[in-house]
Amino acid sequence: MTSSIALPVAAPAASARLSHRTGFWVTAATFLALMAFNTVPTPLYALYQARDGFPTFLLTVMFAAYSIGVMVSLYLAGHLSDRLGRRPLILAATVLEIVAALVFVLRADVGSVIAARLVAGLGIGLLTASATAHLADLRRVSHPASPTFAATIAGVANMGGLALGPLVGGLYAEFSPAPLVLPYVVFLVGFLALGSAYAFVPETVEVDRTYRYRPQRVRIPADARRAYWAAGTAAFAAFAVTGLFGSVAPTFLAGRLGVTDHLVAGAVSFSVFGAAAVAQVVFAGRSTRTQLRLGLVAMIVGLVTLGAADLSTSGILFVIGGIVAGAGVGLLFRGALATAGSLADPRTRGEITSGVFLLAFAGMTVPPLAVGVALLVFPLVPVFLGFVVLVLALSVWGGLVILRETARIA
Repeated sequence: MTSSIALPVAAPAASARLSHRTGFWVTAATFLALMAFNTVPTPLYALYQARDGFPTFLLTVMFAAYSIGVMVSLYLAGHLSDRLGRRPLILAATVLEIVAALVFVLRADVGSVIAARLVAGLGIGLLTASATAHLADLRRVSHPASPTFAATIAGVANMGGLALGPLVGGLYAEFSPAPLVLPYVVFLVGFLALGSAYAFVPETVEVDRTYRYRPQRVRIPADARRAYWAAGTAAFAAFAVTGLFGSVAPTFLAGRLGVTDHLVAGAVSFSVFGAAAVAQVVFAGRSTRTQLRLGLVAMIVGLVTLGAADLSTSGILFVIGGIVAGAGVGLLFRGALATAGSLADPRTRGEITSGVFLLAFAGMTVPPLAVGVALLVFPLVPVFLGFVVLVLALSVWGGLVILRETARIA
């Protein structure tokens, strides 16, 4: 069943709009802040668990609620920025994150935390592809000679935001008198300020008022479909690593390595996500194929090191493996996103990007949730090793197929 959709935004007067250059940075800041908000709970989950006494499986449910919200939103609306404009979806995403922050502030029981995570995920599903595409559009107008810079900043905002959140959460967990309330209040105020500024960013898409709604559908030329699905698989594997460090890594630190400090847990997650963001910046000038090769090697080395840390109970190996794998995540995901975007018509950039993000967030959801279920039955060591083997296999297959197929298409 289809229905007509009209643009729901009353935009500021054109004379009040920001320049495309300023709008680019406002969009990047909004992107980063919204992403950071969604990893703030990582080191706080242990506080919820200590207070309410629920099993580790519920931690993965809390995390999975967010990822499920992302996937539902991406499927139903992540592609709409190509038709309805970038601004309406990003503003709607900001509103949803404000609602989630209010739920965290006003209610802190398990059910409310899961609900807040679900709402936050719905917002991120609207945000990721729309903000990535909007940054590319704005940069193309303000600096047409350097289009790849937008992809670098989008990657930094995405992964850098995910990195910043656990560090903020860990600091509040250790030093704040109300760690389950204050971080959300701070982000709530920030969202109101950023949303007000973003309302003046120029739109870059001509609204299609004849568009009839349909859920996400990615149209890829037949000869490029294998490369696209390989890119999606690589994104799935990359985000599975972020899902692990965003959900059950603190449990691994406490149960296997005896580390219970919340700031340390947040710092470990920060180092993984931060390595992803730094790698994207450091190697931004390299070709997509070079980034894919480097990312694949880093993923292999990092995952093998994480497996060794599991067997040896070495905290140092765990941190090193996480950082190296994190660098691989950043490069492999950026390469996968660039590969997918090069396979189709630029007019469907938001749709294509949304499809890759959908597969990526499936990776962030399914493997960590499977880990949580497995921990109800099996010990931590074999479960963690099984995760490492699965992600390693998917990374190698996806990375190698992308390299082979893109060489063939070129």
